[in-house]
Amino acid sequence: MTQDFWQSRTSVFSGKKVLILGGLGFLGSSLAIRLAKMGARVLLADAMVEEYGGNLFNIEPVKDDVQVNYCDIRDEHAMGQLVCGQDYIFHSAAQVCHLKSLSDPFPDIDINIRGTAVIMEALRKHNPTAKLIKLGSRGQYGSVLKLPAGEEAKPDPKGIYEISLLAAEHIIGSYCRNHGIQGVLTRLTNIYGPRAQMRHNRFGVANWFVRLAIEDQTIPVFGDGLIKRDFLYIDDCVEALLRLAVLPEACGQVYNVGHDQPSNFLELTRTIVDVAGTGRYQHTPFSPERKAQEPGDFYTDITKIHQVTGWKPETELAEGIRRTVDYYRMNKERYW
Repeated sequence: MTQDFWQSRTSVFSGKKVLILGGLGFLGSSLAIRLAKMGARVLLADAMVEEYGGNLFNIEPVKDDVQVNYCDIRDEHAMGQLVCGQDYIFHSAAQVCHLKSLSDPFPDIDINIRGTAVIMEALRKHNPTAKLIKLGSRGQYGSVLKLPAGEEAKPDPKGIYEISLLAAEHIIGSYCRNHGIQGVLTRLTNIYGPRAQMRHNRFGVANWFVRLAIEDQTIPVFGDGLIKRDFLYIDDCVEALLRLAVLPEACGQVYNVGHDQPSNFLELTRTIVDVAGTGRYQHTPFSPERKAQEPGDFYTDITKIHQVTGWKPETELAEGIRRTVDYYRMNKERYW
């Protein structure tokens, strides 16, 4: 898909009904704002699970243009009602804390696996022509032997959190094959930017480093800081998801959504401190637990999504960090 072709189709969401599951969180609310501004009729569903990042202030720019339903994706009756009549469904509702899954695996199994099955059954019974876009994680790959990691790499996740997301992906694939549901599967990289939760550091390392810098604290850089990740700004992520949603050829496929220019943690931290003008960093030895969990360098190959949709990231790291710092400094009381 060429850039001109995409621009000619940006009105495709005008008047369309869009359901966003996990719609008050970081990713869901960012999608909601963009879609509402494109003329979509947006319905947000969120269980507002404590510490997951649901925040009504996230949709402040479009609060009068969207509807909100407080419900859980595990509620069969609620899902059966909400999917009716929808043209697009973005599924970003999940247990999202890797660390929590290490001590209690059952929320991952219940929310990520059973919840996804509830959604797919609701679609099968009540709206089999809707298009579902699943927001997954690059963690589903686990350890890989070749970088950048392409979609053809065999997933080998180690933790229950990542296993549950991979299972959800397989459930959706099964419904696509056996029941004709239209589904697009995505594996997202390290997304950062405005509207992410900032109250704890259990997920979203880049945003947590931004908080430390804003508070003029010391950011810990583990080891030599040269481990690489592909940090992706939220607006670029939203753009990728919307392109995949409108393209018929994307159905039934898995797509990496990441950055083709990975950065190491030392570069990330220096950029945050330089942009914020506050804070500092300090090299810190790995704890035994953290060292055991650290997978080393990881960044994804985005050739496939670029070839299919024409998408590629446009926001440089320093610019994305600047927008993030500015947002949280302006709205600190809403997120701290």
